[in-house]
Amino acid sequence: MINSYTGSDDAAVATAGARAGADVVRDMYGRRLPRVDKGAGDFATAADIEAEKAILGVIRAARPEDAVLGEEGGRQGPVGAVRQWLVDPLCGTLNYAVGNMLVAVNVALRDGAAAVADPFGGEVFCTDGKSAWVRRDGAEDAPLTPTPATGLVDVNLDPPFPSAPGFRAVDLLAHPEFVGRFRPRVVSTTLALAWVAAGKRAAYVTDGGDLSGSVHFAAGIAVCRAAGCVVTGIDGAPLGEAGRGLVVAADDETHGLLMSMIRR
Repeated sequence: MINSYTGSDDAAVATAGARAGADVVRDMYGRRLPRVDKGAGDFATAADIEAEKAILGVIRAARPEDAVLGEEGGRQGPVGAVRQWLVDPLCGTLNYAVGNMLVAVNVALRDGAAAVADPFGGEVFCTDGKSAWVRRDGAEDAPLTPTPATGLVDVNLDPPFPSAPGFRAVDLLAHPEFVGRFRPRVVSTTLALAWVAAGKRAAYVTDGGDLSGSVHFAAGIAVCRAAGCVVTGIDGAPLGEAGRGLVVAADDETHGLLMSMIRR
């Protein structure tokens, strides 16, 4: 089956990889899994490792000349490869390890196609770099349409906090204007980033450095951009080496409101 992807376009490869990883994550759910300690309270489970292997199998079969940067395996593939895939096989490992199904599988070609799979929701959020859509089992692909209608804003409260004390995500939740306009959510997985593109969230906010090339965020950022979301750093600047963190909003008004709160 893997060989059938050889002639596919990059979006098909990203989608197939994300679905392969999601299959592993779903199949291994609920087991007592060995853990690999990464330090500072972080760890990987056997599901993270096996899901990454499944994703790499798809990419290697379809794009053998490309490099891969994996959350668990690091950089792999031909030295000097022009193209690189960014793979986060299980975003929300702590959720998963305690039986919470809020997790994501992220596969992105740097500056290209990407897919974010929800293993338990049966959805894959995809982009070819130009348009964005959601794929559901047994249904036709549907375009992603961001909207601020829910008023729900996911704020990532996981450390580190490189912008403190100038910006602390937790302070945003107590801002009077935030409380008056939005309702906070904290799901601790970048699945919430894809939800902004899908209209399930009005916005997503996280601190951090340059996240544009992060295995955790690259796929979600690509999907949101292609869907028409407003995507900047927490300082309002475009993402890149000088950027900090991430603010993704369904529209300009929501983005402007959040930026005004962050700046104050």
